[in-house]
Order: sequence, then C-alpha cells, then structure tokens
Amino acid sequence: MKIIRSPAAMTAWSERLRREGVTIGFVPTMGALHEGHRSLIREARLQCDALVVSIFVNPTQFGPREDLTKYPRPLSHDRAICRQEGVDVCFEPTAEAMYPEGFQTTVTVPAVARRWEGEVRPHHFAGVATVVTKLFGMVRPHRALFGQKDFQQSVLVQQLVKDLNLGVDIVVRPTVREQDGLAMSSRNVYLSPDERGRAVVLYKGLQTGAKMIRTGETDARIIRSAMAQVIKGEPAMAIDYLAVCDLTTLESLPTITGKAVLLGAARIGSVRLIDNIVVSAKQARRNF
Repeated sequence: MKIIRSPAAMTAWSERLRREGVTIGFVPTMGALHEGHRSLIREARLQCDALVVSIFVNPTQFGPREDLTKYPRPLSHDRAICRQEGVDVCFEPTAEAMYPEGFQTTVTVPAVARRWEGEVRPHHFAGVATVVTKLFGMVRPHRALFGQKDFQQSVLVQQLVKDLNLGVDIVVRPTVREQDGLAMSSRNVYLSPDERGRAVVLYKGLQTGAKMIRTGETDARIIRSAMAQVIKGEPAMAIDYLAVCDLTTLESLPTITGKAVLLGAARIGSVRLIDNIVVSAKQARRNF
C-alpha cells in the first residue's frame, strides 16, 4: 500500500492510472476506521480496479465547541485495516496542504444543508461540501462510496456532484450496525459502558416509526410523536430532532404515501448520535 500526503502527488498517481484506463474507487474518511468503513472499502474494492482511502480530520466541518482536538486519530490502526482490505493508496494530506495560506473558497449546497443537521451545526455542511469537492479534485475518482448513516451528507454530496458536473459516480451503502442495532460511528468510542447500553434507544425509536409506516400509518405527526415517546423513555437521551422526510429533498412530509426517510439525532452525555431508516409506506391492496 502506498501512502501519499501531497495533493499534487495524489493527482499525478490518479491521472497516470486514468490514462491507462484504470477505474479508481474512493472512500473518503476522517479515520478512526470501524466495520462500517471496512464495508465501504470492501465494496469499493469489488467495484473498482484501484482504490484510494483518504484519512483527513477536516477542521472546517467542526464548530468552535465541537470535538476536533479530541477526535480519535488511531493512524496505525487505520493503515492496518487499509492494508488488510487491499487498499492501493492511503491519502493522508495535512490541514496546511488542504487549506494553504490564502485559501478562501467555500462550497455550499443551501437547500439540502439548511435544516436538520444544518440547523444544529450551521457550519458543518459547508465544511463537508468544500472538502469533498477538494478531495474529488485531488483523487480524481470514477466512483466514491459513502455510508447511509450520514444520510443528509449523502444527499448533499449527490446534489453537489450533479450541480458542479464533477463526473463522480456516488454509491451509498447501507448503515452497518452493532448486534443490538446501534449504528457504527467513530464517536461511539466516547460512550461510557452505561451510555453505550442506553444509546440504542435512538434506533429503537426510529424502528417504531418504520413499523408504523409499514403497517399503514401515514400521518407524520403521529409517527414523530411515537418515536419521541420511545426515546424519551430513556431519560439520559436528549432529542435534537426527529423527522419524517422526502428522500431527495429532505423536506418534511405531512403524509407518507411512498418512500420516506426517518431521521433522528440525540445526545447522551457528551456524545451526539445520528441515525436514520428508509421505509416504504404500506401499499393499498388492489381490488380485482
């Protein structure tokens, strides 16, 4: 496995392979790799001839009171996973290389970013959109893989690629979960053993909403109330938001008639968790 730190060297490597007709896959990460990342890497390895994984803790998507300095950086562990999974290049740029002196451009996707995570973390998605645009420019992938756990982010990246004609095929893979259903996240390491046991209630709340939709409930207000009731049964959890949304616009749906995504975010102790479930409404039975 090759380790590249220079953006120029990364682009030169990719351009050489593209001239040779090699299909390049890309999994962008902030490190602290877990089984969710591993699943993306494995899928990319199957779909592409060459594979790049980036490890970059992007400072522009953290707010002033968020955990940038505390964010886990187990680089040796991350490199070991990449080697095990047959990654060709581990791209590890520095913050100075990504945002050199005089850097001033910001990329935004306003309609996608304005609500849910965007309301709670107003700085976040401009940082995500900007760094993803830069990484795509440096890595020059044909295909990039993202996890469904960060659902709003995946919608934002797809809109970004479409709007700016970036020519990258975006693949969104299902959320990988622990045995009890907790969505895998690099921030799960911050949970105490007691908090870890309680944290799964967010997923249970979303499951409640999904079951209601599958069995015929269409009123989003009733569904949100039921999800909140489940989560509030765990006093340690504080809800940031619960939403029933359109899959592509992320606008709230008053009534569910087809597919929808249930979004949820909650805090337990100092840890903030997000999760989602995509669900289809029960289809009316035809009369013959």
